Amino acid sequence: MNLYGVVVGLIVLSLLAVSLSRLGKVKTKADYLVAGRSLPAFVLVFTLLSSWIGSGSLLGGAENAYRHGFAALWQGGGGWAGLLLIYFIAPRARKFAQFTIPDLLEARYNQTARVLGVIAVLFTYTAITSYQLIGGGDILHLIFPDVVTPIMGRYILAGFVIVFTAIAGMSSVAYMDVAIGMLTTVTMLVALPLLAHSAGGWGAVHAALPATHFQVLGDLSGWQALELFLPTCLLMLGNQSMYQKFFSAKSEKDARQAVVGWIIGTVILETIIVAIAVVGSALFPTGEVHARPREILAYSALHGLPGILGAVMMGAIFAKIISTANNYLFSPSTNLVNDVFIRYVRPGAKNKEILLVSRGMVALLGLWALFQSLGTESVLKKTLYAYTIYSAALTPVILAAFFWKRATAAGAVASIAAGTVITVSWERVSGWFPRVVAERDAILPALLVSLLALVIVSLFTKRHAGLVATE
Repeated sequence: MNLYGVVVGLIVLSLLAVSLSRLGKVKTKADYLVAGRSLPAFVLVFTLLSSWIGSGSLLGGAENAYRHGFAALWQGGGGWAGLLLIYFIAPRARKFAQFTIPDLLEARYNQTARVLGVIAVLFTYTAITSYQLIGGGDILHLIFPDVVTPIMGRYILAGFVIVFTAIAGMSSVAYMDVAIGMLTTVTMLVALPLLAHSAGGWGAVHAALPATHFQVLGDLSGWQALELFLPTCLLMLGNQSMYQKFFSAKSEKDARQAVVGWIIGTVILETIIVAIAVVGSALFPTGEVHARPREILAYSALHGLPGILGAVMMGAIFAKIISTANNYLFSPSTNLVNDVFIRYVRPGAKNKEILLVSRGMVALLGLWALFQSLGTESVLKKTLYAYTIYSAALTPVILAAFFWKRATAAGAVASIAAGTVITVSWERVSGWFPRVVAERDAILPALLVSLLALVIVSLFTKRHAGLVATE
């Protein structure tokens, strides 16, 4: 445990050093919110990879793989499909060169769309941040079981994340992600064959687990696979954190090149995560991890790998969770600053005041995310809830902003409102419907209603004469 504590401590200090090294470069609003639009493709690849793969994959996806095998890749596969489409969106996003998604919504639609967009982002991104805190708290408890409880660990991680994110904004987040992305990828590539060897080889793993663990759908129905695939795909396509990275790119060329590296890195890393969880389910089919399968990656590092490698893998997972929490905490804080404070409260605010308020918003939203984490038990369920809000409320209108000139402000407002309301209320109202509908996850009804609202209302209303991002 001393070794694990030292490794995690070194990683935390290294991340702090990276953040502090970027502090002197942050002088203006653009420096803080979009890193002065200076990020090269190499940095973009790793910050995109690190922002996407966090507790949703490391805990939620791994829990799914522990229980259902390689069918858990339906969740990651949604992101891969989204990435293929993003290759064509990235240059358009960089050309648009705003600060946040609500900026785009107001320019393309109207002010109401902007406000509703802010609300949807706050719901989604603080929920995502909250389960990063759960994951980090679990890891600290595994490392220091007699000193740190899982709940205490959430408080500690919240402190780390708030400090790291507040220091230098996007520049801090992006350059930390380079180190974290490289460390995590290399460590897991080394760990997978060693864990498989400990289990007796792939033949032994296959023999120890149900045959469904190695089938395309596994023990999932087609609907269940779609309910894993769609939220991930649609969140990827509309992900504000991703667009902010594109807004931060040096050029349209850098944005497009980064997507290629991101696709390759995501497919490799998410497949490795699922494979490690499957091997872990063969190595540790019973015991405490069986009751808390979201911890299978960290548990495998602790009990299935040699000391130093296990410690480094545990540290890499911990750093990855911090990285994702940084990204999803930073993103909504930019909304409150850029889309509320500067837009409505202090339009003439100077850079010094904006930076001060930005850091204050990071702290407030971090505390809100911590509060949400205290009432959450299932990371997988929280993941799909957060993804669904964003997927149904924002992704359709974001894509329409780039690709459908006929979309109107009224259609966008109706779509955002309908997607948000259906998602948030689905558990309470689903019982009113026939069983075949009531048993479905919120993504299908919420997305359907959101798309219908966008198309039907747009066709019956006049288009706003503002900026069209496709032109």
